[in-house]
This record gives sequence, structure tokens and C-alpha cells, in this order.
Amino acid sequence: MKKAIVPGTYPPEEGCFLRGNDNSPVAVAVILKWRRDKTPPEIEALVRAGIESGAALSGTLQTENVGLEKVICNIIANPNIRYLVVCGPESPGHLTGECIGNLMKNGVDDKKRIIGTKSPAPYLANIPVEWIERFRQQITHVDLINEGDPEVVRNAVWSCYQEEPVDFRGYRLYDPGAFDGEPIVGTITWKITGPYHPPENEKEKAAVEKMQKMIETLKARGQKRS
Repeated sequence: MKKAIVPGTYPPEEGCFLRGNDNSPVAVAVILKWRRDKTPPEIEALVRAGIESGAALSGTLQTENVGLEKVICNIIANPNIRYLVVCGPESPGHLTGECIGNLMKNGVDDKKRIIGTKSPAPYLANIPVEWIERFRQQITHVDLINEGDPEVVRNAVWSCYQEEPVDFRGYRLYDPGAFDGEPIVGTITWKITGPYHPPENEKEKAAVEKMQKMIETLKARGQKRS
């Protein structure tokens, strides 16, 4: 079975994840709807279940924009990863799990907005469209949103490892070998940090809008200089 050699700079983006077997065909993303410093033990257990079962990467994912962009960057840097298992309770503020499903089905529009999602800020503005399409071609999305049983995650990862296809929750899973393409190693070009949670009142909403306008102004100035 064909396996790719991962570059020395893999994974290119930092985040709250664990690194496991680089030859593994599967990564696990556990949706995190809480503040990171208040991560419940059951969410940590799902992350551990993923990595202990043999995932290449297993970690938490909060946002439908910058967080998802980091996931994309890390996965396309390793052609051996062919599945993304998404689990944990859906985020009511970000709809991150729903957003991933629509990205895989529909892609993005000319503004790099994920098509079909009801998520509030589903823009992948910090990475090239080519990277997004590579992610969609390389990955099969295994949707386990609102699933919180570590044993189910273990079974999903195990299924992705098999040489012959096996049935799992309506999916036919097996290890097809590395994606036929060189690793794409890159990082997001403009890091918009936060807010990880929807504003809780009008004061917070106004502060967020002011921050976003300032970011766009600075970004525009940088583009004019380049």
C-alpha cells in the first residue's frame, strides 16, 4: 500500500491536537463548544480515544473559519490522511460540524464562503481555494456530530485502517493509501484570533464588530503595500 513521507514541517499549523501515527489514514476533530480553559473531561476523552486508536491527528475544533483553516492546512500536508472523523456535540454558536459537512458537499463561493451552511461566519479567507479543493478531494468526511462515546470513535478509526472495506454507520471504510499528490505545506496568511464564542450582549457585539473592521482595514493597507 502506497504511503507518503511527510515533510519535516508537518503539521504546519499549531493547535490543540495530539500527533500520532503519520501513516494513519484518519484524523479526528472533536467539536468544542466551550471555552478552551473549560474543556470538559468527556471531550478530552474523545481526543485521547482518537489518538490511542491510531489517528494521525486528534484534537478539538472550535470555529468554522480560522479553526477549520488550520485543520485543512495540517491535513493537506499529510497525503496519508484520507478521512476526517468529526464528533462531539455541535456548537450552537458556530455550527462547526454542519459547516464541515456543507464544505465537503458544496465547496466555497467566489468569496470563499462555505456554500449552504447556516453558520454565522463560514469564510475560509486565509487560505487559497486550491488548498480547499485539495482537502475536499483528499478527505472523506465521517460525520459523527453529537456522538460522545469514545468507543464509537475507536471503531471509526479502526474501520479506516482496514485493508478491505468494512461497514461503519453507513460508510464503507478502508485504507486506500496515500492521496496521489504531493504534500501541500502552508499556513494561514492572516490569523484572525477569536472570538471563539458568540457575543453575549450588545456591548460585546459592538466590540467584536469594531475589532473586525480594524482587522479588515489593516489587511487592506498591507495588500496595498505589497
